[in-house]
Amino acid sequence: MLRVSRGVLYVIACAAPPAREAGTLITAAQREGWTVCLLVTPAAVRFLDAGALGGLTGYPVRSEYKDPGDPDVLPDPDAIIVAPATVNTINKWSAGICDTLALGILVEAIGKRLPIVAVPWSNPEHAAHPAVAESLARLTSWGVRVLREPGSDGPFPWQQALAAVDAAVGERGTRQ
Repeated sequence: MLRVSRGVLYVIACAAPPAREAGTLITAAQREGWTVCLLVTPAAVRFLDAGALGGLTGYPVRSEYKDPGDPDVLPDPDAIIVAPATVNTINKWSAGICDTLALGILVEAIGKRLPIVAVPWSNPEHAAHPAVAESLARLTSWGVRVLREPGSDGPFPWQQALAAVDAAVGERGTRQ
């Protein structure tokens, strides 16, 4: 059966152990008809096999801004999942800091009002910092769907993230 394309989904992975499993989300999203592109923070590069994941998506895994004047090799996103989303990325994103490609895309996505799902992942001490709760509240107020931080003893909620972005896209479509 031929699936209708859902659009382009950017998966943005930050430097945390669940990034090693990004292929799980990519494969699940592709089964649902998404064209998937993977972007990672510069520190996340060491957590995954960019060549294999680029082969899976059909697009290069991007972690750096392109050179001025170079064509963009990725199609524009229709939705974004940030998973795992580290404390560093969450706090910088909510402050509008664009010092990495991933953050630049996320800050721009707020302005474009794209459907965005974030799955925070950090150690308990980082997550306990007051700035994290403030940043998550700010992102939520701007329309980002934040899935609460999962426990370290359970599987990462890839399927829940995909379901949340599907719901966000569906709601966006009914409001247009």
